[in-house]
Amino acid sequence: MDAPVALVAGGSRGLGLLIARELLDRGHRVTVCARSAADLDRAVSLLSAHGPVEAAVCDVREPEQISALVRRVEERQGPIDVLVSVAGVIQVGPASSMTDQHYRDAVDTMLWGPVRLANAVLPGMRARGRGRIGTVTSIGGKVSAPHLLPYSVAKFGAVGFAEGLAADLAGTGITSTTIVPGLMRTGSHERAHFTGSQQAEYAWFGPAASLPLLTMSAERAARKIVDGVLSGRPHVVLTPMAKVGTRVHGLAPSSTVRLLGVMNRLLPDPAADRDAHRARTGRDARRDLSPLASRTVAVLTALGSRAARRLNQRGVSRATGR
Repeated sequence: MDAPVALVAGGSRGLGLLIARELLDRGHRVTVCARSAADLDRAVSLLSAHGPVEAAVCDVREPEQISALVRRVEERQGPIDVLVSVAGVIQVGPASSMTDQHYRDAVDTMLWGPVRLANAVLPGMRARGRGRIGTVTSIGGKVSAPHLLPYSVAKFGAVGFAEGLAADLAGTGITSTTIVPGLMRTGSHERAHFTGSQQAEYAWFGPAASLPLLTMSAERAARKIVDGVLSGRPHVVLTPMAKVGTRVHGLAPSSTVRLLGVMNRLLPDPAADRDAHRARTGRDARRDLSPLASRTVAVLTALGSRAARRLNQRGVSRATGR
């Protein structure tokens, strides 16, 4: 029997890279896609020792590219048995520094991307009567955190899509898994885009995405995600904070929003200059920190920075992924 075929969107780095590796280790033939050919070349070199892997450049914001991607995978590797949508973009900053384009990028990547990818693979899955679809959402799709508004808007939509799809597919042999992770040590702070007071935003987000008490090992997260998707579980919720946050918000939504408002007052004030809307990557923002702040943040982000080196987050492109 031929090995099952898996497509991982946003599989060139971070969590997506680890999910692809986990699927290879479990005997799947895997195609990873991302926006950057350079990121994909490095990903293939990291993954090829684990099994047969192919790479395809695809911007999940573009419907035609998604259709071409699915056709290519099915022509080269066979019918797609497993789809995992991981591609994403993280934009950090106050709502006043976010433009319509920030929201468009987030929604097109993290909501329309999973919708169109699922719609592209579902006809074949329905014809065969089997298939597994996993959509990586976020605790930000259950509880909208301050200074991450475009991200949360897109992730709330992705949660609604993945959950609704699971109900719609009941009894078909195809499953949809809603994956709700909290913060993970994937090195995402180096590729995230910061607006407003960019250095100050990086100085809080970098440590929050790196400290062990706040985050989960990305390798452990990938194992649990693949376990859940392949077994057809409706939900995979990762990290204690994500589990507690979803429950508290469900029981006391007004109190949760008020608490988040208090947290917002502790975050950097919006920048007043005309460059406040301009996004800079974490690596660029870090370079402009004062020497003392730079050393302090370097210590606090040490684990996240190690993950960035390990998980292909050090490239120069703006490829999708976490």
